[in-house]
Amino acid sequence: MAEPRDPSDLPTADETAATDASIQRETFSELLSPEPAETTDAADVVAGAEARASRASRWGRVFRNNRALWTVAAIAVVSLVAGLLVGRFVVSPAEAAARADPPEPGLITVPVELGELSNDVTIRGEVGYADAVEVTLDTSSLSGPAIVTGRVPEAGTELGPLSIALEVAGRPVIVLPGELPAYRTIRFGMSGPDVVQFKQAMAAVGIDAGDPASDVFDGAAAAAVSALYERSGYAAPEAAEGSAEGVRAASEGVTAAQQSLAAATEELGRAGAGASAVDLREADNQIASAQRQLDAARAADPVDPLAIADMEDALALAKLRRDEIAAPPDTRGPRAAVDGARAQLSQAQDALARAREEAMPFLPAGEVLYLGALPRRVDVVTAARGTLLQGAAMTVSGATLELTGSAAEADATLLQVGGEASFELPDGSAHRAVIAELAPADGSDGRWTIGFAPDPMTPEQIQQLQGANVRVSIPVGATAGDVLFVPLAAVTAGPGGESRVEVVDGDPRDGASAETRLVDVETGLAAEGSVEIRPVDTADLEAGDLVVVGR
Repeated sequence: MAEPRDPSDLPTADETAATDASIQRETFSELLSPEPAETTDAADVVAGAEARASRASRWGRVFRNNRALWTVAAIAVVSLVAGLLVGRFVVSPAEAAARADPPEPGLITVPVELGELSNDVTIRGEVGYADAVEVTLDTSSLSGPAIVTGRVPEAGTELGPLSIALEVAGRPVIVLPGELPAYRTIRFGMSGPDVVQFKQAMAAVGIDAGDPASDVFDGAAAAAVSALYERSGYAAPEAAEGSAEGVRAASEGVTAAQQSLAAATEELGRAGAGASAVDLREADNQIASAQRQLDAARAADPVDPLAIADMEDALALAKLRRDEIAAPPDTRGPRAAVDGARAQLSQAQDALARAREEAMPFLPAGEVLYLGALPRRVDVVTAARGTLLQGAAMTVSGATLELTGSAAEADATLLQVGGEASFELPDGSAHRAVIAELAPADGSDGRWTIGFAPDPMTPEQIQQLQGANVRVSIPVGATAGDVLFVPLAAVTAGPGGESRVEVVDGDPRDGASAETRLVDVETGLAAEGSVEIRPVDTADLEAGDLVVVGR
């Protein structure tokens, strides 16, 4: 066994490369040097064989050390030969067609189509919720800070009549239909357009608030406030402190005044009654008795003048007493007492009315939110529970998705409210809409604003379409169902002015020699480069037939 060599005795990479280069130079030099023409002896033959073996060995070593180089060179040579062969024998279709003879010209045809044909006005429209407004609440009536305590809606929430938009300081903000903002707290006895709006809003939600045309906040309107809060699930706003005690004290004052008036009236009745019948009868009897005594004194014999004088005085006194008893009584004192009692009662009743008015339910400006075109959709909420309410609490818009666009006046005159239209949904399908508004655009000469009411859509479709710009097609003329139609270029005029189409019965590629026939037709609606046709003889034409549009 050969002993292992010391690694230090092995040639390095640089030494190996230098040795290979030297061998290659020697080999090429030997190849280029001429060999001897003849060999004269065996020694020369042996030497020549050894030299050739040495050269073969060196060539083998050169090939092994440069195998990658030789492989790349071989591949290049093969690729070159393959390219030359492909370029010689392979021809592209375009080059083959260019070398070929031109084809015979044929007929240009299109098939007769069957379907609905319409002439449309096409515009771009914006999809979104209309009438976005910021909601700001009046918190001036609160005794403390306006802290949001609950009922904070999420974006997308729908607000309708009697909805609770927010809860501030434990009190609700009730949504009611109306356009006029709540700008003051309404109390009993007040009047104005805000009172009319409140009564009309109550009528809209089915609560009786009195005459809706009256602008006075009366007892019926105050009672409606209690009914409103009861339906909303909250207690009505509390009256001013001490108002209940004031009503009780005023009620007691009215009762006392009524009792005083009753006593004074009774006294006046007694005073105004005058003498009784018994007293008058007794007075009459005294007069009659005095008269009899006078008559007896005058009839006595001898006549006593003094007795007669006494009897005359007694008769006169009886008559005076009778007149005094029968005279009307003096009731000025009792009547004055009655008038004073009545005045006290009126004052007590006024005080009671004022006390009751102060205790009546009222409508704080910060607890009601009037919104027009209910229901409304909450778009953005800036208020947060536990924070101080400052500025706008939220932004709301119309709850119904709207599609709006504009068109030139020439196109708008072809449209009318109630007309149908269609636009594309995110999945590419067509969705129906109806023209709801058609009016000249503000500040834009020659442009008209068109509002559409789309048919109901799913929440997913609404979410995808909100804020999108879509293509809207509005038919201004359409066929009644499916009809035959062809391009306008397929219809020609006959010698008598009749319309006709040329139908190909043979192969259109035969050109002028193709078999064709002329079919008389009646034309109808033309739209988007096509025209409705009705063959005079229905057996002459049907869908799918090829008609000539060019040669």
